[in-house]
Amino acid sequence: MDCAAEESEIRRALEPLAGIRSLGFQLSARTVSVDAPADVMPAVIAAIRHAGFDPRPVVSAVAPDGVTPISSGGEPNAFMQPVIALLLAVAAEGLSFWTGGGLVNRGAELVLAAVAIGLAGFDTYRRGFASLRHGRLNITALMSVAVTGAFLIGQWPEAAMVMALYAIAELIEAKSLDRARNAIRSLMELAPEHAEVRQADGSWLSIPVTDVALEALVRIRPGERIPLDGVVSEGTSAVNQAPVTGESIPVDKSVGEPVFAGTINQTAELEIRVTAAANNTTLARIIHSVESAQGTRAPTQRFVDRFAAIYTPAIFALAVGVAVCSPWLMGWTWTQALYKALVLLVIGCPCALVISTPVTVVSALARAARRGILIKGGTYLEQARRLKAIALDKTGTITEGRPRLVHHSLVGQEADDALFAVAAGLAGRSDHPVSRAIGEGLKVEGLPVRELKALAGRGIEGTIDGERYVLGNHRLIEERGQCSAELEAQFQSHEAAGRTVTLLASTTRVLAQFAVADTIKLSSRAAIAELAALGVTPVMLSGDNPQTATTIAAEAGVADARGNLLPEDKVAAIDDLRRRYGLTAMVGDGINDSPALARADIGIAMGGAGTDAAMEAADVVIMNDDLRRIPELIRLSGKAHSVLWQNITLALGIKAVFLFLALFNGATMWMAVFADMGASLLVVANGLRLLHKGNRRGVHAGHS
Repeated sequence: MDCAAEESEIRRALEPLAGIRSLGFQLSARTVSVDAPADVMPAVIAAIRHAGFDPRPVVSAVAPDGVTPISSGGEPNAFMQPVIALLLAVAAEGLSFWTGGGLVNRGAELVLAAVAIGLAGFDTYRRGFASLRHGRLNITALMSVAVTGAFLIGQWPEAAMVMALYAIAELIEAKSLDRARNAIRSLMELAPEHAEVRQADGSWLSIPVTDVALEALVRIRPGERIPLDGVVSEGTSAVNQAPVTGESIPVDKSVGEPVFAGTINQTAELEIRVTAAANNTTLARIIHSVESAQGTRAPTQRFVDRFAAIYTPAIFALAVGVAVCSPWLMGWTWTQALYKALVLLVIGCPCALVISTPVTVVSALARAARRGILIKGGTYLEQARRLKAIALDKTGTITEGRPRLVHHSLVGQEADDALFAVAAGLAGRSDHPVSRAIGEGLKVEGLPVRELKALAGRGIEGTIDGERYVLGNHRLIEERGQCSAELEAQFQSHEAAGRTVTLLASTTRVLAQFAVADTIKLSSRAAIAELAALGVTPVMLSGDNPQTATTIAAEAGVADARGNLLPEDKVAAIDDLRRRYGLTAMVGDGINDSPALARADIGIAMGGAGTDAAMEAADVVIMNDDLRRIPELIRLSGKAHSVLWQNITLALGIKAVFLFLALFNGATMWMAVFADMGASLLVVANGLRLLHKGNRRGVHAGHS
């Protein structure tokens, strides 16, 4: 199963079967997952065979989707039969030019050609006749008819040559396509198959990663790859995270910091506590997401699929018309007319057209994954080049997302220092970066909280020692009617300095205030400047007060900043940007960003600091939280779109030239096969260019 046309054939064969709940196709792995009761599976296997394919059930514990991919190239001796067939076809062609040949030579030609066709064409005939039996005109059906017709009109050597060359071309194409597929599949090999795990008696034992339990302690020596996701429990070292996040500079890791499977421990021994099973590591999820993405076809892929569905029957109809009408209209003999019709069938095979898009999309998705850009579908890959506006969350996206407490004070003459323990208790129950900064900055033990309630976009509420408290932002205090002129003045002072103010309040009054400051990422200014240069308008959306949002935005180079936004306000802002500018992306990392990520044309989540909800809602995940990956995504999108249309133009252009030659200038069948094979290999090679790391000029070219 190498292309969308063959996927459609298998789908049509399986969908009528009773008991099948769902089908999942993975062209990259050449697999189909069937959700059905066990007693239905024999019928599934039979239906796939009846469609002309050879199904092989395979299972692996390592692959994230539970399926071991199959190589398109087959066994090591896959080329042997077609090559022998080609030699026999050449021998038959030589006999046809034997001037002294007679009945014996003609008989030898027939035998050599028949054997050659049998060796090279068994699989083609099996699938071709299966397609014809079901009334489908696909590539193998066209080739089967063309070779059979040539054989019947006495062009035995040429029929053999066509079948042998076609079989060799199919194998070369399959091997070439495997290069793109293996670029994704080889990511699996980044993580070691064994891990050194501490045993109950304190000793260390190397066991398969699939057998390592959660919370187990794993040791990684300098120079070794980290086998599983985890948190450092002992040691300090530099870790090369390029295989997963695309970061070119090693990252220092110490106790409490996360590490990813497939990354490389460089300078010192580490012990980590395992946080994810082998089939659920960040690397495994990346592989699974990228493979799944290939099932979401880009607009150009859908266009090619629709075009090919019309193109192939049209070529067949043209060939029939030439065979039947040209003797009357052009004065050709019936044999000449039939031969030209058969040449048209060979030239008309849409193989190059059909494979031109998948190989390009797979190559681009693999290239992006290597750079730490996880794209969840070909649609988003192709759309990114058309972005006109991009909305950016502040905390964790433009800024580091690690704010620190820079000021805290009690409010009112009757305030008590014990209130800081109340604030620490509430802050400790929230995963918001501002709350974490308050909890860490206060350095006091928080009091236990009951009846906890999250106030979306505002703060947190809970009961401590029978008293109801809130820890929230300026907006929440205003809504509760607890603001004062003195507090407003203090707010303005902090906000002018780019600080975020959070307040602790009881049911009656404000008790304490906390000012938190964040720092802009070094990469944010460069990324925003690049986006503007690409013609994309950056806009900052923040839940912070407008003054703080404006200050941070100005520092980052964003002219349009909007503050005091609740999750629903961010959704409304996305709708506004889409109306004003057109195609709009949203970049965020928190749960509160999820609705806006889902509403945007392209949702982009920060994968390093982002929440699971944000990454689930997003269409693209930036694994290392570097905003500069977004301009890179836009450039890659433009390059992929350009290569897609180059391939379509090449495939159709070569076909058009040889169709003309076939009708009016005596093109032969073997010339037609060479043209078809050449076009296919040309578009595959062009698509594979996107894989090359050295092709920075192409990926970083101007915005299309």
